[in-house]
Amino acid sequence: MHLVFATSIVPCGTPETGYEIANAAMLDALARAGVRVTVLGFTWPGKAPSNPDSTVVLGSVDVTTAGAPAGQKLRWLAAAVSHGLTFGSAKLRIVSPAAVRSALDALQPIDGVILNSVQLAGAFEGVFADLPSVYVAHNVEYLSAEENAAASASLPGRLLYRREARLLKALEERLCSRARFVFTLAEEDRPLLGVADDGRSAALPLVTRAAAPARVTREPVYDAALIGTWTWQPNLIGLEWFLREVVPLLPDGFTVAVAGRAPAGLAEAHRRVEFVGRVPDATEFVRRGRVIPLISRAGTGVQLKTIETFELGLPSVATSRSVRGIAQLPGNCVIADEPRAFADALQKMSRDGRDLDGSAFHRAQRTALDRQIRRGLAVFGRVPEGAAA
Repeated sequence: MHLVFATSIVPCGTPETGYEIANAAMLDALARAGVRVTVLGFTWPGKAPSNPDSTVVLGSVDVTTAGAPAGQKLRWLAAAVSHGLTFGSAKLRIVSPAAVRSALDALQPIDGVILNSVQLAGAFEGVFADLPSVYVAHNVEYLSAEENAAASASLPGRLLYRREARLLKALEERLCSRARFVFTLAEEDRPLLGVADDGRSAALPLVTRAAAPARVTREPVYDAALIGTWTWQPNLIGLEWFLREVVPLLPDGFTVAVAGRAPAGLAEAHRRVEFVGRVPDATEFVRRGRVIPLISRAGTGVQLKTIETFELGLPSVATSRSVRGIAQLPGNCVIADEPRAFADALQKMSRDGRDLDGSAFHRAQRTALDRQIRRGLAVFGRVPEGAAA
């Protein structure tokens, strides 16, 4: 079986973002299932694909909006309006649909295509429309756009996000309708996309690494440590809630460290918190916290930082939104959605929380992931023999 994994950004080195980690987990599962996969998409500027022999590169593009020059943002917006595309898909129109079609033709024979999220699938929708496909919904994108619109402080921002939401809703409906099978990353997203029928879709439990991490003796430095891509709007909504509503309720001397890229001015506005920027080893950083706050308040899909925390066996306090898509919570995770309850739980877990062995969680997630992947592959024909359990 030969499938094309069509994605906006192809694997380029060690996965760092949640999107890249999720992609790595799915590609590993496809390999364990015995499928031949060719990855099709773009590279980051200056980076080479991790597996060049099984990757077709359409071009090089930086798709991050935060930090992009104003002129670039205007060009993306103009492309989106002129082509009737979402902002995310417009960023990828640096090549023509004919070039993408030619790349696919060169890969024949193929049994089908896995459309990984909406960006590439939306940018070249007509190219993929007649191919047998499985669609991977990392999120319910139109709902995220609606939440971003509600959270936006500016009228232009609200209008742009509302446009995104309208276009994304129609696009996701078309992708799900044409797909032979739909994978979501959270069980809750299946009915939201209109594919709740077990014959049409399945939720993929994910892992953040190929093997379970070894349990280590820790020497925490901070009471609480959290890491994320804070320039992504759904993540920023959770961080701003935590900084504004929870941190002021914590006692003096309770130390909080935040790693990852953050919008300008955030550190200056919240001096009780130590912003450490990008760190060389995300796992080593979170292990320096006595407790991990999992603070999602917006977005859909699954939180990869939640999965990593559980794999590492670290004590955590989580909002209900942070544990979407997680079937079994470890005993050292406390759920709290109100600021006072969250702050109180952080203090208690920082004082009394204990590390657990996360290997069982990792093993259960990977086994379930392989099982669901094989269900989706069945729509393309006979699943290869010899897949790993």
